[in-house]
This record gives sequence, C-alpha cells and structure tokens, in this order.
Amino acid sequence: MRLILVRHGDPNYELDCLTELGHRQAKVVADRLMEEGIQKIFCSPQGRAQQTAKPFAELSGLKEIETLDFMREIRFGKQDELYMAGNPWVCSFGLMHEGVNLQDPEWQNFPDFAENTATVDVNAVQAGVDGWLATLGYRREGLYYRCTNETDEKKTYVLFSHGGSSTALLSRVFNIPFPHMCAMFGHVPHTCITSLRFDRNPGALAMPILEYSVDARHLNVFKEGMTGSVERAQS
Repeated sequence: MRLILVRHGDPNYELDCLTELGHRQAKVVADRLMEEGIQKIFCSPQGRAQQTAKPFAELSGLKEIETLDFMREIRFGKQDELYMAGNPWVCSFGLMHEGVNLQDPEWQNFPDFAENTATVDVNAVQAGVDGWLATLGYRREGLYYRCTNETDEKKTYVLFSHGGSSTALLSRVFNIPFPHMCAMFGHVPHTCITSLRFDRNPGALAMPILEYSVDARHLNVFKEGMTGSVERAQS
C-alpha cells in the first residue's frame, strides 16, 4: 500500500477555508496527484483540508471523500491560552539549539510540552492512526505494522490534512519522537506531498518506506506559494 500525504493549501485560519492562492494551489496539486494512481481519498474534517481535496476528487472522478476526524489539526499552548505560546516547531527548534536530545522517549515531560495541548492532540492523532491503518490491513505490533491483507494487491490512498497532524502521523509510523520529527520535517509548504510505502506482502512485519517527502515542485508555477513562516505553523 502507498499512502500519500498532502498538506492543505494556503489558508484563512479564522474562517477555516482556503484563500484565493490556496484554491489555485489545490487545483495544481490535483493535477500532480493524477500521476499517482490513487484509488481512495481521505481527509481531515476541517474546511481548509476539505477544500484542498475537492479539486482532486472532481478531477479524478473518485468523488467520495472519507473524513478522518482524528486527523484534524493539533492545537498548541495551554488550554486557556491557545496559540499564545507553545508552538511545537518553535519549541523543538529552541530545544535543538540548546543541545537537548530531541530523541528522548520522555519528550512529553519537556517543560515546553508537558502542559501543552499539542501533546494531548499528538497522542490522539497517533492513536487514531493505528486504528485507521488496521482497517486498511496494517496492524500495529510493537514498533512495526503487520500486513493483514490476504493478497498483495497494489493500493494507493491519499490523505489531505495539516502540518501538525501529518507530522504526528509520521512520528508514529517511523517511531521518531514528535519534537525530533518537527525539527527534521520542518515547516512544510502548502500542498506539499509526502509518500509512504507499506509492505504489501501478506503477513509481513515492517515499518513503511519513505519514498519522498515535502515535494512541492508543482508550486513552481507560482513562486509566491512556495514558502511560509514558522509562525504560521499552526496549521
């Protein structure tokens, strides 16, 4: 099985929708995804992700978009002061510059993460990921995934979501602590694509292979859509 992750297009966070630029990006990434032989579409429930998925659903003829509630974007900061502080990318970069070991399995006890809603939401995403992958024929066993499908049929799925929730997903399937994944994966461009390949041999136990990540070459058609700032990593 191949799983393709797509971040939403340029957003209006307050209205939870795409900007004019975001809609243009969604159309461009839809064209790019037609190369992948995708058979099913999954999506976060939030508007900016749904609007990014829609052009591909229409272009591909797949139409149906299955919503995964657990893939909604992670929050950050204290419960009564959301988004005031505690941005996990800023925190992770800061800890890295201080020489802190971001691979520490006890990262949830770091001061920047201990009372951070990002930690709560990352845990929720990761629990949801394992349950969802099980329905696709990949059961979590220890650090890896057992292929429970009866045949080795080729399947390719796409998931439209967010910078934070997709980073949490990658953290889980590759067994990399979330802060380390934030620092390694970085702030990703809108509509960038990451592709994972799971072993499709029935009974196989393995972790997915990272085919490619943060591919945003389709955005070369308009340079202004290629970058964002760490401060905008809320989404």
